[in-house]
Amino acid sequence: MIRIGIDAMGGDYAPKEQVEGAMLAIERLTDIEINLYGDPVKIDTYLKKNERIHVIDAPYVIDMGEKNPIKAIKDHPESSMAKALSSLRTHENDVVISSGATQALIAGAHILVRRMPGFKRTAIAPVIPSISGKETILLDAGANLEIRPEHMLQQAYFAVVYAREVLGRPNPSVGLINIGTEEGKGRDIDKEVFVLFKETDLFDFVGNVEPKMVLDPPCDILISDGFTANIVMKTMEGTAKGMGTILKQELTRTFFGKIGALLAKKRLQAFKTAMSPEEVGGALIYGLYRPVIKAQGASKAYGFYNAIRQGALIVRNEVFPKVEAFLAQNRGVEDGE
Repeated sequence: MIRIGIDAMGGDYAPKEQVEGAMLAIERLTDIEINLYGDPVKIDTYLKKNERIHVIDAPYVIDMGEKNPIKAIKDHPESSMAKALSSLRTHENDVVISSGATQALIAGAHILVRRMPGFKRTAIAPVIPSISGKETILLDAGANLEIRPEHMLQQAYFAVVYAREVLGRPNPSVGLINIGTEEGKGRDIDKEVFVLFKETDLFDFVGNVEPKMVLDPPCDILISDGFTANIVMKTMEGTAKGMGTILKQELTRTFFGKIGALLAKKRLQAFKTAMSPEEVGGALIYGLYRPVIKAQGASKAYGFYNAIRQGALIVRNEVFPKVEAFLAQNRGVEDGE
């Protein structure tokens, strides 16, 4: 059985959506069991008993607006987030999922889970939609505001393994987010990464990719530093939401527009679904000892189910052991040379 630990108290709608998402996953995935970390009284309000779902008492909740996440993790080992993360080092779970405070989760992951041997910088890597219907991996979405090119090479390789084993891409390609497609564009870091990626034989590098192509990229993986990729991700999310609002306003402005909106309702709903992070589940934190998935703070039950499905697939396809084996066999990349 794949053992999945869930921080049931972290997030905007905890523990209701986490518990309901867990029950949905148990119905649909036959090779998993789930450990819910949180307040047993609150969890039992929504939980239907199942022999593959277990509740672990973890009464303290790290607030979504926590100002000092490192202190919160260290001072509250009994919190739902800390207990769930700690379970990876004691082999009680194979993967942990939380929709709690992002910075607290990252801090907790570094303190309690720690990095994979040889992996220099972790990265947050959400999967975003594309025009073609094939998801694109975007990294780093905020873990490292400053980074070295050789560390980005490690992250790109991790993404390649993920794309191959989880997304089913036989030969994943990588593109570097930049202000222009020509070689030599961008900051010093961009130029250095371009040269390094161009020379590597670890993956197919397509070159620079402009942000305007983020929803129709010529590659499977888009990479940049945490500052740039985070701006790209939030701009994309805000634009999609804004365009949806504008479209709705225009369609309901006139009588005939309302008729058109009614006729197009099914397609509009499909657009909304395609852009929803609920469909993906969560963003995997690359480079840790074991998988940790950051679900959206506002995730509902279906989103949590997808995060659980994603976590099970990562474990089932041995993504982490394959990256560990690569690091052990390629000392140059491991040591950042």
